[in-house]
Formats: sequence, C-alpha cells, structure tokens
Amino acid sequence: MTNRYDIIDDDTPDRGPPPLRTEYKFSHVTTGRYLPVPGKAPGWPFADIGEWMIDANASADDWLAELRDWRREHLVRIGYDDTQYRRPELQWAQRNFVHAQMMVEDRYFFDVETGEYTVDRYLDDLEQRFGGLDSVLIWYIYPNIGIDDRNQFDLAHDLPGGLDGLKRAVDAFHRRGVKVFLPAKPWDHGTRDPGTTHWDGLAEIVEAVGADGINGDTFNGVPRAFFDACDRLGHPVVVQPESTISAEEQLIWNVQSWGKKAPDGPVPPVSKWKWLEPRHMVNYENRWGRDRTHDLQYCFLNGIGYNAWENIWGIWNQFTPRNAEALRRIATIYRAFPALVVSMDWAPYQQSLQRSVFISRFPGDDTVLWTLANRNEYNVDGEQFAIEHVEGTRYYDAWNGRALSPRVVDGQALVELSLEARGFGAVLALSPGADDSGLDAFLATVAEGAKTPINAYSGEWRALPQQIVDVAPTTPRADAPEGMVSVPAGEFLFKVGGIEIEGFNWAGVDVQYPWEDVPRRHHYKRMQVPAFHIDRHPVTNAQFKRFIDATGYAPRDAANFLRQWIDGAPRPGWDNKPVTWVALEDARAYAQWAGKRLPREWEWQYAAQGHDGRRYPWGNDWDASRVPQANRGRRLLPPDDVGAHPQGASPFGVEDLVGNVWQWTDEFVDEHTRAAILRGGSSYQPQTSHWYFPQAYRLDQHGKYLLMAPCKDRAGTVGFRCAVDAA
Repeated sequence: MTNRYDIIDDDTPDRGPPPLRTEYKFSHVTTGRYLPVPGKAPGWPFADIGEWMIDANASADDWLAELRDWRREHLVRIGYDDTQYRRPELQWAQRNFVHAQMMVEDRYFFDVETGEYTVDRYLDDLEQRFGGLDSVLIWYIYPNIGIDDRNQFDLAHDLPGGLDGLKRAVDAFHRRGVKVFLPAKPWDHGTRDPGTTHWDGLAEIVEAVGADGINGDTFNGVPRAFFDACDRLGHPVVVQPESTISAEEQLIWNVQSWGKKAPDGPVPPVSKWKWLEPRHMVNYENRWGRDRTHDLQYCFLNGIGYNAWENIWGIWNQFTPRNAEALRRIATIYRAFPALVVSMDWAPYQQSLQRSVFISRFPGDDTVLWTLANRNEYNVDGEQFAIEHVEGTRYYDAWNGRALSPRVVDGQALVELSLEARGFGAVLALSPGADDSGLDAFLATVAEGAKTPINAYSGEWRALPQQIVDVAPTTPRADAPEGMVSVPAGEFLFKVGGIEIEGFNWAGVDVQYPWEDVPRRHHYKRMQVPAFHIDRHPVTNAQFKRFIDATGYAPRDAANFLRQWIDGAPRPGWDNKPVTWVALEDARAYAQWAGKRLPREWEWQYAAQGHDGRRYPWGNDWDASRVPQANRGRRLLPPDDVGAHPQGASPFGVEDLVGNVWQWTDEFVDEHTRAAILRGGSSYQPQTSHWYFPQAYRLDQHGKYLLMAPCKDRAGTVGFRCAVDAA
C-alpha cells in the first residue's frame, strides 16, 4: 500500500525530497516550513483511521539517509556560505531559545502613573512563570498605526522619552541579559513619507537605541538591505523574519527566523531551516494557541526555540500553568547545553522502543543529548531507547535530574524513563573524562522542578477579565448648558461590535462591559439610559484655549500636546475646528474644568442613533455629502470646522458625530492593557495596507485604541465632546 500526500504550504514552491513508498508507511511533504516525516498527513481523507498502523521506526533510517542527501544538494543549489553563522557578534542568535513579542502598551512594561519604563517588573513576571527570556521584540507600531499620518519611525520617536527613553528600556533589558529586536513594516506606505529607505531609517533607530536585531513583520525572509544598512553603521544585527523564509538563499544572512503552523499529526515534523543549517535558530510562533503542548514538543525535538507571545494587540493569551512549566524545563536544558542544541550532527527520529514516543539526538564532542516527546495520551514507562554503550559512559535523566544506570545488553545501554502523558523527557550521556563542571547544579535545579509532575499543573485557559473605568457624575442640570443638546431618558438597544483586524470571535477580544462575564467582540444590551446633555459639536480649539488660559493647564507628559498649535495658540483660521492632539487625560481635565465629563459610550451612541437602531446619524444608508471629504493622502489635512455638516445631525440634533475626528469615550483596563473606545471615525483613510487602524463610521461599530502614555496616545485625528448629567 503506497501513499503520498503533499501538504501545500502557503508561500514556497519547493516540494522537498521525495517521499518513501513502503508498505503501511505514510509520508507527507510540506513545501516550505517543514520536511517530510514518516506518518499520516494532516487532512488525510480517512481521519484517524489507520494511525495505529504507523511505524515511524521502520522507515526512519532510510528516510534520514535520503534527507541528508537532500540537504547536501540544496546547500549546493543556493551556493551556501556560513560566514554569518561564524561571526561572533551574531552567534547569540544560536542561544536565543525563548523569545517574546511584547507590546509597549503592556502595563508590566510601562507605568503611566510614574512615566517610567518598568522592564524589571516585566521580566520578573516571566522569570516567575516560565523561566524568562533570551530576547524580546519591542512592538510599538500596529495596531494603532494609521490613526493619523505618523509612520513606523515616527512612532518610535513618540515613545515616552523619545529614542533616549527607548534606549533606557533597551539598556534595562541588556542588564538582564536579554537581547532586543525592533520591527520593520514593509507595508507602511500610506502614512507620512519618511524621506529615506525603510532599511536606512530603521538602521538609524537601531543604532541610536542599541538594539540587537530586526524583526521583519510579514517578511518571508528579511531582505539583505536591512542587514547591510546596519553593518554599514558598524552595528551588526540579527535579522529575523516573521514568516518563514521563502527564498532559500536568504538562509545565508537570516541567521534566525520564526516558524509557524507545524502540522499536529501523529508524527511530529522536522523544521526545514533547522535541518538545512542546524545553527539557524527558529523561534516557533503560535500566537493564538491555547494549548501549546504540540508546539513545545515540536520545538524540543527540533532543538528550536519558542516565541512566548502572550499580549497579542492587547488581547491576553497567557500560557497555561502546564505549558509555562514545560517551557521553563525545556529552556533550562537548552541553556545548560547550548552547543548541543545547535549540533551540526543532530538527527531526529531515533529508534524508539515505544509506540508514539519520538526521540532526537544532539551529539557533541564528548556529550550527547537526547530529547523525547510522548505523543500518547497516557504515561509511558520502562525502556525507551537503546544506546551504543562505551565503558565508563555516565548517563543522566536530564528531565528529572538524576543519574541513570541503564542495563547493558549486547553492547547496548537500555535507557528506562517515565514519560508523562503528552509529556517530555531528556537524557544526557557523558563520555569517560568529559567535563562535568556545573552538572551537579543543573541536575539539582531540574530535580527540584521535577518534584511536581507537569500534568499536576493546570492546563485550563481563561480570558483575562477587564474593568471599565468609573466616570464621576457631574452636578445635574435641568436645562442643557450653552452649546449642548438634551437627550431624554429612554430605552435603548446598545448593539455594537469591535473592528479589531485580528482576534476572531474569541473570548478576550475587544472589551468587557459591566454586564458581561468576559471581553468579546460583539455586544448586545437593552438598557434604560437616564437623561443627559451632550455637546452639539466636538470641543474646538478656541474652547480648549479658554481652558488653558483659565487654568494654566500643562500636562506632565507634554510631548505632542496640542501639536497642531503654534506658539501656544491655534493656527489662524482653526479656532472653530475640533481640538486634536489631546490625550484622554487632557480631555478629562478640560471636562472637569467645564463642570462636565466625557460621555459613556452608550450615551454617545444613543445620542447619535436615537431609538431606531440606524447605522448612521442620518439614516441607514451612507451619504458622503453629509460628512467631511475623505483624505486618502499620506499627510493629515485639517479637520473641517464644527457645524459645517448640519445635514449629518442625529435625531436629537447632535452634529459632527461621524467622519471628522474620532472622539474619546470609555476606558477599559485589565492586568496588562489599557484601551480607550473611540467613536465616529475620522476623515483620514491611509491607503496601501489593510493593517492600518480601521475606520468605524457605522454606529454599531467602535474602535479600540491601545493606550500607553499621553505622548504616544495623542493623535492628529482624535478629539472629544463632553456630557453633563440631567436633573
């Protein structure tokens, strides 16, 4: 019975080496990221029927022989040169085992109350939960980019303290032995033209802050231009594409990459790039995974690292305690024997004595490491594999931290281990006379951890709860103050959804209102809304100037504050335009001075929608004549004057609700992220990419804007209007 199943990967044409054709042995070929393995292909039309027949041992030796031939040929075809892997300043990538993409908006990284970076707090948490990081990707661009015309480089300068502040954060990571990557965005061509190439612009920032690497967002291999631009500045970096390398020649200078979508079949796959160049460090990424057991087994068998990414655009996907503990133990072994993990002679699919237990071998000069993964849903005890025995060799259970005394039969040492269901194992062999310095400390460390089995840790995933920030009531007013509109009390169907580009329909996406048990994208609540008054128009520059003159208000974090003003005053002719470049904190300060408050989101929507659930303030059909003209250029244009589009008024007579400037409403907070709900959209529509902050003109949609610090939160398209409680 001969079977071949080709799993067509999404971005590379290479079909890999030929599969074996043998009785009751299945092989699958993936064309980009993963090499063929003995085992049934995912998507096989008979589901799980026949998996019990798979015998990986029967074809592993022949398959590895063919795979070695395939590697030799491929390296010739790409004219392979390992110079970059031998450069001392880049070799840290070969020890970059635990990596994390980190949002600058994470509250463990920056404290908005003190205005300080809190790198130690961020790292201490990860040390406690899964053993810490070897590198971090500081992410400061998406998903907020496109709210205005600031480009990817502008947003680095707009971090608290500018590039000097970012350098302080990088230095703090370095003091903890953690390397730092910064992101590159090839799709950012709709915002302000930076006046330089993407590679030169980023290289200048990398050098200024002392970063160690560049992550190529959406790149299938980071182009040589980024690598060379940093080299020209005398600041060599590790370049790390987010997506799998597509052109094999890029392996020559991409000394690291992310890996994705390893098929979770009965036989774990082999990483193509790790096989072609064992010193190439892959960091496997599965951002949306809730149970990462397969990911970690795949990593452990391939000797590759993991992207321990938890804060995904403000959506919290924390490791379960079981996965966190497994990662800690894997990283402990990797860090103790880093040279073995990148052994040029590593080999997967060692002969296993147990069904569905898979083994890889990582040999050194006088030390060998074997990593094991139990794919069964039950414990597997007893003899696991046989090793050719040399008298005087010492054996250790590197997962549980104890010496082993294998039974030797016919020159073979039979290694006995206990493997937990869906668990891990590791064996270390030291040749006679091998250096064992540090071994006792390592064994003691892992033995202490092994006192608690991996499966004793919870594997339950939970969404992180959020709280809405309270809004203090105002002094009730019987009549609408000047410039405000009265909205009567009434029953209102509050139906709204988040427009986040990613996150699916997960628990944890968007926000959690007080009546909901978890954050979610879609919200539906029939509610009684008390009467209130709301500004007919957004607050203008002239009104905000009166506030400044009356109070002398000056924010502690003043970067970008009223950036569109000149010499402390609105530009000529701008008095009646909505004030922008004001943070949520600035808007609240104005409202308090005026005896008002910011509207709750449902109040804003009720004032815009009335009782009939209309999609737009004027009705159910979009009408571009009722809003400012859309700006699809690369630079912001001034907003229209308030009151210039009365035909866009709501049933209650509230104007400028949609398409001029976004408007601040409620704030939501969880343990790791702050975010504000923006309503109404703006006239700015940057083109060229679907990754820019999306517009929300419809009244049943809202934007979730991640908050870090006022300097970065302020935007040229975000203003506000106020509300007052009614007597």
